[in-house]
Amino acid sequence: MQKAIYTTVELDALLSHVQALKGAGARFVQMHAERNVDDGTYRLVYTFINVRAAQEQIAQDGSYAIENLVVDGIDQYQEIPSISSYYPAVFPFENEAHDLFGLAITDMQIDFKGFFYQVSTAEPMSVITPEVKAAREKAMKVRAAAEAKARKAAAEKAAAAAAAAGEGAGDAAGAAVAQPTAAAGGDAQHDEAAAKAALKAAEMEAKLAAMDPEKAAKVRAALAAKAARDKQKKEA
Repeated sequence: MQKAIYTTVELDALLSHVQALKGAGARFVQMHAERNVDDGTYRLVYTFINVRAAQEQIAQDGSYAIENLVVDGIDQYQEIPSISSYYPAVFPFENEAHDLFGLAITDMQIDFKGFFYQVSTAEPMSVITPEVKAAREKAMKVRAAAEAKARKAAAEKAAAAAAAAGEGAGDAAGAAVAQPTAAAGGDAQHDEAAAKAALKAAEMEAKLAAMDPEKAAKVRAALAAKAARDKQKKEA
């Protein structure tokens, strides 16, 4: 069971309240904007769940509280500080408030590094497991390293070809660039494929871990049988 707590704060105190929630281990849930038809001002509601407190409450009586920060009486032309430096996941909500109502939200700081908001904290409200998060980060590092290797190899080969041939060796240098790029690109594709396979396996393990043990065993058996069939087809 959950209950909602609403705390009205002034706009200039919003970031300090958000910082306090972040320090307490709260997780961002959502944010929405609405227009007051009586006076034309706007209202923002930021919703969080204090994970540490919720875990204790759930252990005691199965309940937990959803915490809401409410900013009322906002003029359309007031600048609203983005809370994305604390919670990157707020970006689509802040963007929607801007697109729907024209609200001026400033200082958005977004860097999803290839994946949309991900967390690895235990329940309640987990998005991914620590294993899947680690696999995603590894996949990104492998891909970045492979791309850097390909660029370095191409540049070194091109420089060597240009130095050996001197002026007028543009065609030779171009060919030299193409060859190492293709070779290094092949390595990059191989490494990326391996990283994606590892990520897929980690995500599947996360799903299996959440299943009933008997059902998980059946799924594992089906996956093993499929893998064997795929291997036979490749070898044929």
